[in-house]
Amino acid sequence: MFILGNFFEAVAVVLDYALSIFMWIIIARAVLSWVNPDPYNNIVRFINNITDPVLYQIRRNLPVNFGGLDISPIIAMLGIIFIQTFVVGSLHRLAMTLS
Repeated sequence: MFILGNFFEAVAVVLDYALSIFMWIIIARAVLSWVNPDPYNNIVRFINNITDPVLYQIRRNLPVNFGGLDISPIIAMLGIIFIQTFVVGSLHRLAMTLS
């Protein structure tokens, strides 16, 4: 059973790192929205391509535009924090009980 526990621990750690990296990419997207970046820059295009699917779904399903202020990145970050706390925490505890 310890092999299954180690597997769940590894999944939890990888998921935690991936969510943390994605949160930093969303923060970079929010900071870039304050300035007028070159839309043909490869880094700007990468950040937009990675975050657009998630932020588009939030904008489409929730009216999150308050007077020109887009709070969809905040909602996305709150969702990431929830997933990190609930799912990753649950996977860590499951791994502990199986080890």
